[in-house]
Amino acid sequence: MKISRLTAAFAIILTSILSLEAQNGTMTPYSSYGLGVLRDGATSAQRTMGGVGYAMRSGRQINAMNPASYAAIDTLTFLFDMGIDLTSLKQSEVVDGKTLKDSNFGGGLDYVTMQFPICKHVGASIGLLPFSSVGYSFGSKIDNGIDSRQGSGSLNELYAGIAGEPFKGFTVGANISYLFGTILNETYAQVTSTQSALFQRQMIVRDYRLNFGVQYSLPVNKVDRLTLGLTYSPGKTLLGTGRSVNYDTANESTPEYSDEHKLRGSYSLPDTWGAGINYEFRRKLMLEFDYTYQPWSKAKFRDFLNFDYVDRSKYAFGVQYTPDFRGGYFKRVAYRLGANYSNDYMRIAGNRLRQYSISAGFGFPVPSFKTTVNLGVEYMHRQAHPNPLIKENYVNITLGVNFNEMWFNQRKIY
Repeated sequence: MKISRLTAAFAIILTSILSLEAQNGTMTPYSSYGLGVLRDGATSAQRTMGGVGYAMRSGRQINAMNPASYAAIDTLTFLFDMGIDLTSLKQSEVVDGKTLKDSNFGGGLDYVTMQFPICKHVGASIGLLPFSSVGYSFGSKIDNGIDSRQGSGSLNELYAGIAGEPFKGFTVGANISYLFGTILNETYAQVTSTQSALFQRQMIVRDYRLNFGVQYSLPVNKVDRLTLGLTYSPGKTLLGTGRSVNYDTANESTPEYSDEHKLRGSYSLPDTWGAGINYEFRRKLMLEFDYTYQPWSKAKFRDFLNFDYVDRSKYAFGVQYTPDFRGGYFKRVAYRLGANYSNDYMRIAGNRLRQYSISAGFGFPVPSFKTTVNLGVEYMHRQAHPNPLIKENYVNITLGVNFNEMWFNQRKIY
């Protein structure tokens, strides 16, 4: 029973690796800078609550944001969670006094995770999560010609984690991830009808990443519970290969310039700190506030193009209300709301990138099963400051399915 479920889950994760490599749904010019658009590892249910999770502790929901949460699973439960998202983006930019507008649509697989018990008070999790994504295509006029740029790719994490409860209420856990992916940036410049050039920059990452977490949960009274959570991921230099190739498009088979170099020492990730506080009231109402801090100003990036790294902060708040988890169908539905605000990790031509989002969703229980279908919608706004540059408005539809099954069912022999 256990072996077949693990085998099936691994097969889905391996298939998902190819899917995440092929498509990421990102479509913003801001992803042309740095490592692209960062992700925080939230599931569909967590995204409908503003992306909170550092202090979330449940034996019925996977929470890879804090590996200490894995210890909350009981010895008879197997969890499998996967999600997809669909994104509609509307962009506007003021150029020479005129407002230019554009729209895009995308989506695809978001994540795949599973969680299972090792023994009493010890749980483990394995999964595939997005780390960052790149996707853009735009052009501009230059002296006597045009300049067009496009990029694609992503960085993903294939992780394995374990957590234990050394004493009641206190859990500690860790994830180790294989960080991998390829990011490609291309610039095509045409000066005359016969003179043009193609510039390619490629980053191939093959690395590892660690994430540690602790949670402390204590009863306030017989029905209420307060949980505190803290996570830390140490910064490190990136491992992999960088390639730069320049072509005269009249003779693409022979590059005019080619360079290959190691990423070590030229590219790095910063420390990441996360802290959260969660309050659960009468097993009906759950509130959580999270804070994330990343000192990107200390990180390295070799190819700075009119931008620089700055420290990133994110504030998130989420609420979930379940009227009665033992009542009728609609009383067992989880109703969720959330919001977040962040200063992004890049400064473009002296302008700081900011974004905020609001979200709402539902957790629909499947009749006669412990499975939950999580459906949500998220509105997000992103623009730079003080010069707004490109204003972006997103509408994201998230769909996740959380399978909850018996991990091991011992048959009785009479």
